[in-house]
Amino acid sequence: MTLSALAGLLTGLTLIVAIGAQNAFVLRRGIRREHLAPVVLICIVADVLLIGLGTAGVGALVSAHPGLVRVVTRLGAAYLVGYGRVALRRAARPEALSASVAASRGSVVATTLAITFLNPHVYLDTVLMLGSIANGHGEQRWAFAGGAAAGSAIWFTAPGLGARAPAGPLGRPGTWRVLDGVIGVTMIGLAVLLVTR
Repeated sequence: MTLSALAGLLTGLTLIVAIGAQNAFVLRRGIRREHLAPVVLICIVADVLLIGLGTAGVGALVSAHPGLVRVVTRLGAAYLVGYGRVALRRAARPEALSASVAASRGSVVATTLAITFLNPHVYLDTVLMLGSIANGHGEQRWAFAGGAAAGSAIWFTAPGLGARAPAGPLGRPGTWRVLDGVIGVTMIGLAVLLVTR
């Protein structure tokens, strides 16, 4: 592994290792053992695509049109509020947290796509920031991008599969009430930060 690839791996992991809407959603699917493979695959492919676009120079194009960033930010904030409200409703109704209540594959895939592509942090971190840093590596920019993509694959696979281990304790309604409450408050807080910064 070249130094640029290692830098990409570490930078990619640094940017995505945070409990945001996407990570919380992947964690929940892993704990529930519900359509995990397509969720993880979508998240990884989306990151690889967006990292590639940023490295190819799309980040510079997007940053030249701040109006586009504002639109994506507003859409993302609205989605985060909606997701937060759903999580808070789940927290208020523990009967809805039963493991027997399974979401369809189609709804899980649709939610994964929405929570990935309507999240403004995906564009700001993956396309703009990683793309800019990658291009700073000159001829080694694609090695950096490859390292960042590997970091994404490692991260989404780890919480997705690793979440299966504590599925027993975290399957209790009381635990889910707390987890969903924290997720709901976090998502709405992120939305507020997006529109007020």
